[in-house]
Amino acid sequence: MLMNQLNNNTPPIAEKIDYQVVADAGTRNDPYFWMRLTDEQKDSEEQDEQTKKVFNYLNAENAYFQNVMKPTEQLQRKLYAEMTGRIKQEDESVPFLKNGFWYYVRYTEGAEYPVYCRKRGSLDAPEEVMLDVNVMAKGHDYYNVVGLSVSEDNSILAYGLDTISRRIYTIYFLDLLTGKHVGHEIPNTEGYVAWANDNKTVFYSKKDEETLRPDRIYRHTIGDDPASDLLIYHEADETFYTAIEKSKSKKFLIIGSTSTLASYYKILDANNPYGEFKEFSAKEDELEYQIEHFHDKFFIMTNFDAPNFRLMETIDTQTSKEFWKEVISHRKDVLLEDIDVFENFLVLSERSNASTNISIIEHETGKQKYLPFEETAYTVFTRDNYEINTELLRFRYTSLTTPNTVYDFNMRTGEQVLKKRETVVGGYNPSDYKTERIWAVADDGTKIPMSVVYKNGLSLNGKNPALLYGYGSYGISIDPEFSSKRLSLLDRGFVFAIAHIRGGQEMGRHWYEDGKMFKKINTFTDFINCAQHLIGQGYTSSDKLFAQGGSAGGLLMGAVMNLRPDLFKGIVAQVPFVDVVSTMLDESIPLTTGEFDEWGNPKNEESYKYMLSYSPYDNIQSKEYPNILITTGLHDSQVQYWEPAKWIAKLRDLKTDNNLLCLRTNMETGHGGTTGRFKVYEEIAQEFAFILMISGIQN
Repeated sequence: MLMNQLNNNTPPIAEKIDYQVVADAGTRNDPYFWMRLTDEQKDSEEQDEQTKKVFNYLNAENAYFQNVMKPTEQLQRKLYAEMTGRIKQEDESVPFLKNGFWYYVRYTEGAEYPVYCRKRGSLDAPEEVMLDVNVMAKGHDYYNVVGLSVSEDNSILAYGLDTISRRIYTIYFLDLLTGKHVGHEIPNTEGYVAWANDNKTVFYSKKDEETLRPDRIYRHTIGDDPASDLLIYHEADETFYTAIEKSKSKKFLIIGSTSTLASYYKILDANNPYGEFKEFSAKEDELEYQIEHFHDKFFIMTNFDAPNFRLMETIDTQTSKEFWKEVISHRKDVLLEDIDVFENFLVLSERSNASTNISIIEHETGKQKYLPFEETAYTVFTRDNYEINTELLRFRYTSLTTPNTVYDFNMRTGEQVLKKRETVVGGYNPSDYKTERIWAVADDGTKIPMSVVYKNGLSLNGKNPALLYGYGSYGISIDPEFSSKRLSLLDRGFVFAIAHIRGGQEMGRHWYEDGKMFKKINTFTDFINCAQHLIGQGYTSSDKLFAQGGSAGGLLMGAVMNLRPDLFKGIVAQVPFVDVVSTMLDESIPLTTGEFDEWGNPKNEESYKYMLSYSPYDNIQSKEYPNILITTGLHDSQVQYWEPAKWIAKLRDLKTDNNLLCLRTNMETGHGGTTGRFKVYEEIAQEFAFILMISGIQN
């Protein structure tokens, strides 16, 4: 029975019911397994007894959290006002050119959602509003539009819509000439389409209804009933996800099927949508590559005999691997991450020594040049380069002190034009803050990069509060980017740091390989070493240091506080993946099968034991823990809500301290949290207020 659920001053105590989680490699008792509900139970208007019990528990936790935070309500309002007050109310993105139209997004004063617009031929032309999401979202608690894609004749817009927050999208078609929807909606998709060149045929990926794995590609003709759509490709391997896109050259439709460690493609002439897709190259284990068409050939960015990837090419009529020829060789100290193809230039996006770089190669001469950047910790990436016949490269630059900035770079002349820098309303001077790249040393002697920012004049005397952020999974690099909301911490004396730990790719492909599977412990110990370095160098102290991470970064939070709870004053774990073994044993849960190459398959005894050794839920002990705030969303499709719910229940049962332990469940949203330009800051203000309250900062 759930105790104390009506007393908001007392944390709720969840009932324990023995339940054996059985696997070939072992059996574990999970006393909180009863918290798991099906989607049908969550969505049913008539709740059964188990559903009522789970909802009562989640609501009791929410009530307790709100009571804990009641003294900070004024601070929350102040933080919310600060953060939203820095946002330019009426704003507009830098227009980009695509197929004869200039596309951009604008926001109106007080509006939560974007307005998607375009102008024909010239920026002086009349504005055409494609979608005003503010009008569309009325009456919805959650509203997410993705995948806007226009037919080649510029007449029909396809887009995906999710109003539940489970990342299950319905595709709609809008006639841009009449402003009316046409054809039929297509449910249960990824939300994206690839247009054939006939302007009436699209291809899209559909999801497995249980696991939500995109596993099928269909062909649809606008006006036809989607129930009659033809299945073009089915990815039977449960570790792969499939999608479809169109080449920048507009010549090919490309089906891509990818897993953690392998890629596979099929191609079709976009002028012949009823033709048969041809295999690009045979599927191979641990062969990863991406393809981009140009003239009569494909560029291939691949790990074939190249851990950090190299660039190869082949004519588009002979695409199998035996025909691939090297263009740019493998480099041990440079990770090749992406390419952009233009008529006269090839642009490489690279990563070296924890920094992102852009280099430009002239096709005719082979001359290569790098764009120079002055800061030691920054992020640069190309974006919105849809036209091939141009000498202008659009790229974006940011750092922990430099607001997001858009440039156009003339690849022929070297002229660089600032198109827009993010406006921080109320005034912001980058010179008031200091950013730097520092290095911690791991237990095995490896140097771990960190990006740090703080207010100029701050004394590194160990007395500063600090927030250390980390992720460290899937090869995802957490690069230093500007955040105006973060100023609310920096202006209150905080140091903010990103730990670029193994499991990402900040230092190259080996950085990822050394932080997954049977080397996953490196991710956690790297983060601990980074925390120790901040303390040792006087940035902060253990009684003023906070840690934050979400999703797989929430796993990081759970692991490090089991290993070294004494290092942290507080932890914020957002949508945390903490019940690793149980989740990876259950192949009906979204993401599970596709992640065996990331964490391991617990049906294998060695993997089971290794995962069990660090799984946060399984390693809670009877000891003191820091102050903890855990967040989740009831409809989360990536990390099911019951993982954090069970985690907090077990923590509360075993921990021996009197520190705060709170769970906030958003009963309306999923993994990405709420939608809306301003509404999202309500939860951020609450999280910041939690940290400030524990820091003893009241204003």
